[in-house]
Amino acid sequence: MKIVEQIKQPIAYEMELFEQKFLLSMSSKVALLNRITHYIVNRKGKQMRPMFVFLVSKMVANGEVSERTYRGASVIELIHTATLVHDDVVDDSNRRRGFFSVNALWKNKIAVLVGDYLLSKGLLLSIDNGDFDLLKIISVAVREMSEGELLQIEKARRLDITEDVYYEIIRQKTATLIAACCSLGAASVKPDSHHVETMRKFGELIGMAFQIKDDLFDYGQEKIGKPTGIDIKEQKMTLPLIHVLNKVSEKDNKWLINSIKNHNKDAKRVKEVIAFVKANGGLDYTITKMEMFQQEALKLIAPYPESDYKKSLILMVNYVIDRKK
Repeated sequence: MKIVEQIKQPIAYEMELFEQKFLLSMSSKVALLNRITHYIVNRKGKQMRPMFVFLVSKMVANGEVSERTYRGASVIELIHTATLVHDDVVDDSNRRRGFFSVNALWKNKIAVLVGDYLLSKGLLLSIDNGDFDLLKIISVAVREMSEGELLQIEKARRLDITEDVYYEIIRQKTATLIAACCSLGAASVKPDSHHVETMRKFGELIGMAFQIKDDLFDYGQEKIGKPTGIDIKEQKMTLPLIHVLNKVSEKDNKWLINSIKNHNKDAKRVKEVIAFVKANGGLDYTITKMEMFQQEALKLIAPYPESDYKKSLILMVNYVIDRKK
């Protein structure tokens, strides 16, 4: 059985019901909108976010979920989908998960409007049901995601990014959404309890590990084979590179910075940078940091009673580190 299927097993019923509710939460009187939202729903990914919501909710409340849990999962997915649709416009990207993106099929103007529509549907779903605590969790996440993206753009121009700034960028850009899923799962069944903050922290740690794993893929880690060097070509400063820049001689540092600034489109030079980062312990250091976040996350759920939901969450934490793509 595939690991994702195994993780999903204890919440298979909830996930199925969630899909129906999610599709309903998108519906509109405008035929064009319904066509596009159906297209989006039929090309969904692994659905990690709603899985986090349901698994946390059931672990915290001894197998219970509520209507609020379904609404919370729908709101997260609506708002997350809105940001993806907008991202594809910003990045001028024609593909999303191997399919055409919304902007590729319907052009940018419609894509931006669809993103706005999904955002408003998410906000209204919370407001109409008085889920203001859940709405706050999600709104904070959206604010942080935007700040993280902008912080990265601001810092990318200068290339003198420190490890602390890198952590802040990935915390906001990636970890904050997984943190929102987990704290929302807890808040949907145990509002105002200590679980809400514990689970937020748990999600944040997984998100950090998840993004660091993504950064490692650029170096062709483990079984993926060929390094891609895409981050280097795009002048993205990731942890392996930041670590090496901070520890090598001034001469090597200058060569690295020059390579990324002026030779980032030269395939041979990019290969040399990747080899240099590997030779100077950039990957080993990064893997150690990633495993540190993973262990911290596991520590946070250790005190919870044993259950299938907890087992799935542990599987999920390990999957984040061991996934091959």
